[in-house]
Amino acid sequence: LNESLTTSSLDFSLSAGVCGCCGALRPRYKRLVDNIFPEDPEDGLVKANMEKLTFYALSAPEKLDRIGAYLSERLSRDVARHRYGYVCIAMEALDQLLMACHCQSINLFVESFLKMVRKLLEADKPNLQILGTNSFVKFANIEEDTPSYHRSYDFFVSRFSEMCHSNYEDPDIRTKIRMAGIKGLQGVVRKTVNDELQANIWDPQHMDKIVPSLLFNLQSGEGTESRSPSPLQASEKERESPAELTERCFRELLGRAAYGNIKNAVTPVLMHLDNHSLWEGKTFAVRCFKIIMYSIQSQHSHLVIQQLLGHVDANSKSSATVRAGIVEVLLEAAGIAASGSVGPTVLEVFNTLLRHLRLSVDYELTGSYNCTNIGTKIIKEHEERQLQEAVIRTIGSFANTLPTYQRSEVMLFIMGKIPIPGMHPMLPSTGSGPEGNRMIQVMLLKSLRQVTCGFQTTNMLTALPNSFLDPLLSFALLEDAEIRLLVLEILVSLIDRHDNLPKFSSISIISDISVLKLKVDKCSRQDNLFMKKHLYRHIYLCSKEQSSVQPHFEKLYSLLALISMELANEEVVVDLIRVALALQDLALSSEETLPVYNRCAVHALSSAYLNLISQLTTVPAFCQHVHEVIEMRQKESPYLLPEDVFIENPKIPKTLEKLEGELLFQQAKITEVLGGSGYNTERLATPYVPQFTDEDRLSKRKSVGETISLQVEVESRNSPEKEERTPAEEITFETLKNAIVDSVGVEEQEKERRRQVVEKFQKAPFEEIAAHCGARATMLQSKLNQIFEITIRPPPSPSGTITSSYGQTQSCSVPVYEMKFPDLCVY
Repeated sequence: LNESLTTSSLDFSLSAGVCGCCGALRPRYKRLVDNIFPEDPEDGLVKANMEKLTFYALSAPEKLDRIGAYLSERLSRDVARHRYGYVCIAMEALDQLLMACHCQSINLFVESFLKMVRKLLEADKPNLQILGTNSFVKFANIEEDTPSYHRSYDFFVSRFSEMCHSNYEDPDIRTKIRMAGIKGLQGVVRKTVNDELQANIWDPQHMDKIVPSLLFNLQSGEGTESRSPSPLQASEKERESPAELTERCFRELLGRAAYGNIKNAVTPVLMHLDNHSLWEGKTFAVRCFKIIMYSIQSQHSHLVIQQLLGHVDANSKSSATVRAGIVEVLLEAAGIAASGSVGPTVLEVFNTLLRHLRLSVDYELTGSYNCTNIGTKIIKEHEERQLQEAVIRTIGSFANTLPTYQRSEVMLFIMGKIPIPGMHPMLPSTGSGPEGNRMIQVMLLKSLRQVTCGFQTTNMLTALPNSFLDPLLSFALLEDAEIRLLVLEILVSLIDRHDNLPKFSSISIISDISVLKLKVDKCSRQDNLFMKKHLYRHIYLCSKEQSSVQPHFEKLYSLLALISMELANEEVVVDLIRVALALQDLALSSEETLPVYNRCAVHALSSAYLNLISQLTTVPAFCQHVHEVIEMRQKESPYLLPEDVFIENPKIPKTLEKLEGELLFQQAKITEVLGGSGYNTERLATPYVPQFTDEDRLSKRKSVGETISLQVEVESRNSPEKEERTPAEEITFETLKNAIVDSVGVEEQEKERRRQVVEKFQKAPFEEIAAHCGARATMLQSKLNQIFEITIRPPPSPSGTITSSYGQTQSCSVPVYEMKFPDLCVY
């Protein structure tokens, strides 16, 4: 019994001893962790003990994973027991340990840390979610020494995206939660974007969550438009708003995107704008793509442009407002991507835009189109017009980003799209007919006008070959007033290389042109050829069109004035004066059936231009003559001057009496005064008469879009007294085919004959060549003798007969007045 008592008392004493020393026997890291927690959580972290724990962790880094696991265990217990004060202390301790410890063993500690952050983010309490987010952001800013192979951030992407869409009742708390979500996404991007061993944050599964979450918050602050490419100047109050924070995060995300990641970053933006019908408002869509274009690396800009172009194609069946919104965004993006090129597929850009321009014209004319999802869709004409204007502006914006040589290619490309019978094939039409072709001609000429704005080249013929100028100038001879005006505007843009156009926007009599401060350039030989070949006759023929109104005459005046500035030398000045005098003769001609307004307008145009050119030549006598005529017109016939004609209510008479004397510019007087100053009097004295060509005959129709049948009129000239006209021969496909085949054969034979001749003269001896040439000369002389014997009779002789040197008796000569010459001698 005593032994048993003794044993039992010993066991009790041992057990009591073990219990008493339990705290002392616990691992040191646990004791150090426990010591950082005060009895009252309001007192906060015990700093002295925290320093000991940090020193211990630095001294024994292998213990970091155990410290992290134990802190995680305590935090989970405190969260479950709603002891949030201790939760905050635990997270503060974790943050300090993370900031202090950068060693190879930190990976295991990070696992415990992320487990605790995840626990906080899963909690229902907003404060805990914000606390966990703040800790994650601090962790994201730490650059780890060693990579992690197994860490996953999928949960954090999903949870932070969900927080960005928080609908908490209290608006202040809702704002804080959303901002926490934005900061969390920013932290995920920073942590993963440069780590090749991590799951690729640019994968669509992540981008489809991150980008819409950012755009949702950016849209909530749409009222605050982005003031600059970078919002660094924002005040502290603005930085605290979700929209400003989102914009900075979005810029950072895009700024880190490499070449292969641009598409994955932009595609969710396009989908978000589609899903929420944000293209129609345009404001938010434009803001989004401004942020994108300013944030990405400049060499990647063309990738965004290509995606937008592809999106326009994908929405070809959408409403006009949606398509117009995408094109407006494209317009803004093109203006920002003005670093010298819009990528390697420049013509593809313009081809896409022109294709949608054509599509819009067809929609407008047909009034509806079939849509896969909703059946037949009715078109609103004004919406299609807005889309067309947006496409035209976008074409001009793209062109402004290109160098001169590429812009010339684009101009040729657009001209090749305009349907011109005989030059360019008609475009396929979806039942719109001639009116559709006319509309697409107008739209493409408007696009061409946008491209030519600001176009500058030192050599017109080099930059603008005949394949461009010939079809363009053929439009200047049409009866369609709108098309003619567009052509004149394009020509003015091409010639104005020193921004002189604003000084000649309206027609007026300028008393002293020195106030205009004009920039005059010398004319090169190539530009002189350009002038001779193309412009004079078209200016004259445009002036005699009856459908011309004030804008046409203003553009003609601008064209003449700019030619004088940009392309003038002495020869060109003489020709321009001749053209101006020819315009005056045109207005006086009784053969032309011009209305009274047009006659007065041509007179006013001629007087305004002669006033300008006389001052440019600086010949006092020329200026004096022009001044006297203008003064006389001001007194007696003010309706011959621009001030009374080119106004809202023109002051013109009902009929125009015959003008003569001092009211007209005298060609003889001008020739005399300019001849004394060294100008070519022979050319000045010769009135300018334009040559009419087949081009004029073919162009004299209401629209190039109308189908024309070419006919060849064959005139029989067998008798000078009688002319008979055979029926017009219609040119068919078979006729053209046979002509082409025959011409090819003839051409081959001619080439072979020329080759043989050249080879003969290169290889044959001199004697043979001389003999050949002598034989040909003898043969030619004999033929001429035969012709003379047939056509020429001997002169009259009083004797009645003459004897030739050969002894042959010839018949008596006939008096000259009775001679009947054969038909071959009659011209």
